[in-house]
Amino acid sequence: MLSNGDKLGAFIVPTGVGASIGGFAGDASRWARELSKKCKLIVNPNVVNAACFSGINENMYYVEGYTLDNFFRGNCCLLPSRDNKIGIVFDKSISQSVLNIHLNTINAVKTVYGINIIGYEITEKPVNVSFFINESEISMGNVGNLETIKLSSEKLIKQGAEAIAIVCAFPEEESEDYSNGIGVDPVGGVEAIISHYISKELKIPCAHSPAFENIEISTEIVDARCSAEYITPTFLPCILIGLNQAPKITKKDGITINDLDFLVMPYNSLGGIPVFEAEKRNIPIYAIKENSTVLDVTSYKLNCNVHNLYSYSDLIEILN
Repeated sequence: MLSNGDKLGAFIVPTGVGASIGGFAGDASRWARELSKKCKLIVNPNVVNAACFSGINENMYYVEGYTLDNFFRGNCCLLPSRDNKIGIVFDKSISQSVLNIHLNTINAVKTVYGINIIGYEITEKPVNVSFFINESEISMGNVGNLETIKLSSEKLIKQGAEAIAIVCAFPEEESEDYSNGIGVDPVGGVEAIISHYISKELKIPCAHSPAFENIEISTEIVDARCSAEYITPTFLPCILIGLNQAPKITKKDGITINDLDFLVMPYNSLGGIPVFEAEKRNIPIYAIKENSTVLDVTSYKLNCNVHNLYSYSDLIEILN
């Protein structure tokens, strides 16, 4: 519980594992928003990011995965922050026409939301991103040059940036399964590699948005859960809106793991650090059966103390 008496929860949906709720484009937002009416809520970007939309609200803390793991280990604190100064890193591989769309997007977000974007840097070298689905049906990928992202991020930090948005050029690859609401988001895994690296190296809030060369908007009807990604040529707005209120990462000041009242996870993706650390610290863990993934890591296989609930609605009733 926080010092002001508010409860604090963590609502996590791992990236790139085909979660039936939260594995698409902001489709876990409605439940995160409902839950945040009951308490303050830590969310990973995958929960609320939805291309030109965002499910974030003022009762949520937007925290990237590497930092989340460190928070659960007790190695860092989260200092609530608003109106962060944001710097943006663009991959040198992005064409001028696609970059122009993103620059217009920056100006639109600044105009509508008043978000403080201090500027942008273009990497000195191409980042060279590739992605694929592995034999376990998990989203994976490779990044040829992470260092060039770091160097551009450091330039922005010297200019006063308190959070970093990263936009890398991604190769075109249509996923019919994903657009039909089955299968895995193919880009989620490699996006996590990028954001984890910058979080680890620079200890600063960050998030990633892909840029595709094909900027045509689809006229096909797709599954509602991924529809946000098919009506815009840029996914940048959601990460700017999230980073605007991402907590700062500190060693002493702010929210600690000792303030956390509960953790919520998909039913069969319980193998991560947040679950192990929460159990070790006797923090209640709720696994939601209606949210399944391509993983098969349940409380029964781990032999850990988890409350298995059928739905997010059931959890909200418990918290009343």
